Amino acid sequence: MKKFYRNYIRNFQGLSREIWLLSLVTFINRAGAMVIPFLSLYLVNEQGLSLPQVGWIMTCYGLGSLTGSWLGGKLTDIIGFYKVITLSLFLGGIGFILLQYINSLYGFCVAIFMLMLVTDAYRPAIFVAMDVYSKPGNKTRSIALLRLAINLGFSIGPLVGGIIIASISYTSLFWIDGITCIIASIALFILLKPKKVTTNVETPKVVKEGVPPYKNKYYLLFFLIMVLTSITFVQYFSVMPLYWEKQHFLSEDLIGWLMFLNGAMIVVLEMPLVTWLEKIKISKTMATFYGGVFIGASFLIVNLTDWSGILVFGMILLTLGEMIGSPFSSALALEMAPKGRKGSYMGLYTISWSISHVFGHNGGMNLTAAFSFDFTWYVMFGVMVIVSVLTIWLYRLLKKSPTFETY
Repeated sequence: MKKFYRNYIRNFQGLSREIWLLSLVTFINRAGAMVIPFLSLYLVNEQGLSLPQVGWIMTCYGLGSLTGSWLGGKLTDIIGFYKVITLSLFLGGIGFILLQYINSLYGFCVAIFMLMLVTDAYRPAIFVAMDVYSKPGNKTRSIALLRLAINLGFSIGPLVGGIIIASISYTSLFWIDGITCIIASIALFILLKPKKVTTNVETPKVVKEGVPPYKNKYYLLFFLIMVLTSITFVQYFSVMPLYWEKQHFLSEDLIGWLMFLNGAMIVVLEMPLVTWLEKIKISKTMATFYGGVFIGASFLIVNLTDWSGILVFGMILLTLGEMIGSPFSSALALEMAPKGRKGSYMGLYTISWSISHVFGHNGGMNLTAAFSFDFTWYVMFGVMVIVSVLTIWLYRLLKKSPTFETY
C-alpha cells in the first residue's frame, strides 16, 4: 500500500504551480456542481414535466453549451483565458442561483440556454490555460490532473447533492452550486493575478500558423468521433438516472452514491493509469479507441440482466472508458492545434460535447419515451461500434501523415 501511495504521489511531480492553482479552482467549482446531474430528475419529479419536454430543455442546454464553447474559444484568442474563466465562473454562479425561480417550460428553455452559454465559455479557456502553463512533456498529465480535480469535485457534488435532496429539498442545490462557482472565481482572482498572466504568458499579438480547425480534415474526423462519443456518454447524466430510478427503483441518495463511484475511481486510478499508458507509449488515438470500447460496453452490459448490481459494473466500464479516452483525446486535440489557433481548436473540441447536449439528451429521452430504456441502450452501443471503426480509420490516416504520425 505504501508503494502504491508513493507511486501515486510521484505521478503529480513536475507539474507547475499554476497548473495546481487552476486545478484547485476547478475543484472548488465542480464540488458545487450538484444541479446538473439531478436536473432531469428535478424537472420530472418537482416540475412535473414529461420526458419529451425535458428533452427539449436539454436541447436548449446543448445549444447554450455549443454557443458558449464557440464564444469561449473566440474570446480566449482575443482577450485571453484569464478573463474568460473568471467571468464565466462568476456569472455562472449568479445564473445557478436564479434558476430555482423558473417554473415554466419556456422559462426553463431560455434560462438553461443562457446559463450554459455563460458557464461553458469556461471550457476552451481552461484547456488553453493548461496548455500555456504545462511544462514540456507534461501536457497529458496536466490535463489528467485537471480531470482529477473535476471528478473529485464531481464525486463529492452528486453524493452530497443526493443526500441534500433526500433530507432537505432540490432548491438547496441551486444555492450551493451558485455560491461555489462565485467562490471559484474569487479564488482564481486572488491566486492567479491577471497582470502576471498577461505579462509573462499571454502576448498581445500571436502569429497564427496552419489552417482553421474546420479546414483540417484530420481534425474534422476527430471532431465527428468526439461528437458521437459524447452523445453516447451524456446519457449517463440525463436518461440513465431516470432509468436507475424508474426501472431499478433507486432513491436520489443511492443515485448519488453510484455517481460518486465514477468520480472516486477517477480520483484514485486515472493519474496512475495515464502515467502507465504514457510509459508503454500508447498513441493518443489508440487510447481514444480503447476508451470508446469501454463506454460502449457499459451500455450493453446493463441490458444483460435485471439485477440492479449490474449498474455498478456498467458505471465501472463507463469510468474506465472515460479515464482512458478523455485525457488522451484532449491532449490529441491540443497537439493537433497549430500555434495561435489553440483557442479555436479547443473551442471546436468542446463544441463536440455541446452538440451532444443538443441531440444526445433529447434523442435519448424521445427514444425511451417511444420505445424503452433497453432499446435506447442498444442504440448507444451501436453508435460506439461506429465510433470504434472511425477511430481506427483516423489512426491509420494519422500514421500516414508525417505531421501526425506519432499521434
